[in-house]
Amino acid sequence: MNQKEGLLLVNLGTPNAATPKAITQYLTEFLLDRHVVDLPKLLWYPLLKYRIIPKRVPYIIKHYQKIWIEGSSPLLHYSQLLCNKLQQRLPNVQCELAMTYGEPSMQSALNNLSSCTKITVLPLFPQYSTTTTLAVIDKLNQLITLNQIIAEINYIRDYADHPSYINALYLQIKQAFEDQGEPEMLVLSYHGIPERYIHKRKDDYIKRCKLTTQLLIEKCQKNDINLPIEMAYQSKFGKGKWVEPNTSDVLEQLAKQGIKNVNVICPGFSVDCIETLYEIDGENRELFFNAGGKTFYYIPALNDTDLQVELVVDLLVNN
Repeated sequence: MNQKEGLLLVNLGTPNAATPKAITQYLTEFLLDRHVVDLPKLLWYPLLKYRIIPKRVPYIIKHYQKIWIEGSSPLLHYSQLLCNKLQQRLPNVQCELAMTYGEPSMQSALNNLSSCTKITVLPLFPQYSTTTTLAVIDKLNQLITLNQIIAEINYIRDYADHPSYINALYLQIKQAFEDQGEPEMLVLSYHGIPERYIHKRKDDYIKRCKLTTQLLIEKCQKNDINLPIEMAYQSKFGKGKWVEPNTSDVLEQLAKQGIKNVNVICPGFSVDCIETLYEIDGENRELFFNAGGKTFYYIPALNDTDLQVELVVDLLVNN
């Protein structure tokens, strides 16, 4: 790889501070994107501004404050560490990080990559979705046109079935079992999407999640990890019908059925964030205990581990 090559990692985004103003600004930008919520704007904007955000900000601010790491959110913290380690691993490739919403912006990242003749774009979403990956591609394409960028742009659509990704998840699970002991049940929790997006947008996200699950189960079984594994979907937002089963419901039902010891991993999250550290390792842990569970362990995301670094390198080589 020559010095004119660039790698642009793109993650979802995050508030730049654990304050009401910063969280409001971030949620407004995020939830006004038509890729995320496709309700008519005349209906959605007033509802968002006057009801949803004023109610949601006080609820989540204390959770953000609990998980903040060294002055930034976990999502930004781990994404930046990953980018830094990739830069060390790939000295002849210029590595930049951007967020779909918030900072660092895609515009600033493209400015930094202006001398590159080839840029590989890796949205840090293992399973493609119109709500995440397509939002990255559409926003970047607009900026590329606006800035008259002539570099060759290569998008990595997703890596739901990439052998290095499946192997990294397996090794993360194996390490957790060695450290914590093997649980009675492993739950794979993916971010949910509204069910209508599957048909309306022909979104193949659920198929990609199921493929990851299938391959991961096969990998575990080949290596003598034979415990029951279930998949579910988290982070439901609003009143519409979302894909099921819901992670919270699954964990509650398992506890009520007498399952005392579970591990949860979130394969769809490349780095830890509020959805994993608070929603899973906080809310859902408590829910499981309240329903009769005794032992709950959240297996961390790949974050900036060597497994994740080598996964990205493999994706670049094969792109």
